[in-house]
Amino acid sequence: MIVRLLDIAHARSGDKGDTANIGLIALRPEFYPILVKEVTADRVKAHFNGVCHGLVERFELRNLMALNFLLHNSLGGGGTLSLRTDAQAKTFSAALLRMEVEVPDELGDVIEGRPRGGG
Repeated sequence: MIVRLLDIAHARSGDKGDTANIGLIALRPEFYPILVKEVTADRVKAHFNGVCHGLVERFELRNLMALNFLLHNSLGGGGTLSLRTDAQAKTFSAALLRMEVEVPDELGDVIEGRPRGGG
């Protein structure tokens, strides 16, 4: 089944200079392997097409059930230089949570906000 990351993770974002930083954290332990498999640096780069003009790096934090992404050259120079509305990348986490990923059907009953029991 296809779900948005919002259904299986939460996220925080911020900036350092011209680099956006997004932390993606699994809501349940069984969702972390899905994040690792589905949310690659290449997919994040494609998801932020037109916004991220540099390299996307991904770091795995297994003990936290989280992934951390650095999106280089994404903020028009950074907070004090950029004319962008979100020069500090505060909304990047919400944007990433809109990405769709494939989840095994058997996890449908444990995903928040999804219909339970045949609906």
